Amino acid sequence: MECPVGKPAFGDEFPTKSEEVSSTTVNGEPLSFSLLCPVEALVYWRDPKKSGVVFGTILVALLSLTYYSFISVVAYFSLIILVGTISFKIYKSILQAVQKTSDGHPFKEILEMELTLPQEKVREVTDVGVAHLNAAILELRRLFLVEDLVDSIKFAVLLWLLTRVGAWFNGMTLIIIAFIALFSVPKIYENNKAQVDANLAIVQSKLQEITTKVKAALPIGKKEAEKDKEQ
Repeated sequence: MECPVGKPAFGDEFPTKSEEVSSTTVNGEPLSFSLLCPVEALVYWRDPKKSGVVFGTILVALLSLTYYSFISVVAYFSLIILVGTISFKIYKSILQAVQKTSDGHPFKEILEMELTLPQEKVREVTDVGVAHLNAAILELRRLFLVEDLVDSIKFAVLLWLLTRVGAWFNGMTLIIIAFIALFSVPKIYENNKAQVDANLAIVQSKLQEITTKVKAALPIGKKEAEKDKEQ
């Protein structure tokens, strides 16, 4: 299953876990699929103008949050929008009075748009979110209770790396970096897919080789390997 234009980021298909988690549908399509398609169109810059507006607006908001409080940023952005709409409304009213036309309200189309959230879709989104949350809780339980020693060690290394990252950057800086990466990495990957996939395959094979050696060196790993051979 594919979006109308392009493919999902980092692969030709959506992750299996997402397909398993999302059993609800919208217009005959999985809910996760219907939600990911508009996001994919933005991060892959299918429409540069639309992606540019979204990217620029959110980036300015995030940068503003590094200097001002959340309430101040929301108030200033709302004030800018309100001043713009009032100015445009007055301009159109004067223009209609001079030209003696009756085009109606300048924001008529937007005012007539349906902006209410359908209760059914809200429930479906909630169900998908809860399913993902439950999957994450089960995975964390598996890692913290050392169901697989090697996976738990990998998780410990990851947590240690996160402590280093946290010492170098604050939360807002990380969010800004992640947001910029969201709008740049997928497009870079799409344009250099062959080279990136080749390098990733090499890295994955090396990691798999190291993991196999570590498991074989550990007593628990040896027992599991013997059980696999017996089966």
